[in-house]
Amino acid sequence: MSNLTRWNPVSDFEEMMDRYNRFFGLSRSQGAGESKDLFRRSDWAPAVDIKESKDGFTIDAELPGMTRDDVKVTVHDGVLTIEGERKQEEETKDKKHHRIERFYGSFLRRFTLPDNVDEGSVKASFKNGVLSLELKKSEPREPKAIEVKVE
Repeated sequence: MSNLTRWNPVSDFEEMMDRYNRFFGLSRSQGAGESKDLFRRSDWAPAVDIKESKDGFTIDAELPGMTRDDVKVTVHDGVLTIEGERKQEEETKDKKHHRIERFYGSFLRRFTLPDNVDEGSVKASFKNGVLSLELKKSEPREPKAIEVKVE
């Protein structure tokens, strides 16, 4: 069985322009001509795996070529945020790039946490380009009843 991929020169050109604009800190306007595909290949965001056990959740994010100093993890109001930047190596005069497929630049991933997660329990570790976050479960918060007086 043969796998064929149809070449789309317009898509390649858009990807090249996105990389150029990101490299110089420019952003493309979200006009009518913008691609409607929300998961375009040129959008840089690390892939994650989210696993649940009886005691908590584990989030593993792939961040090859990065260090723990390149990544920031925060939890605020039930939202876990992973953000960082992968910097492109300096170009030298004696090298000519034939193809660049790795993604560079800033990224931001946000996850809404379930009510049964203890926000203060988040532990992070970084090994071999994988950021691992452990979140412990807590007892779900019971709704608080407020007595209303009618006058």
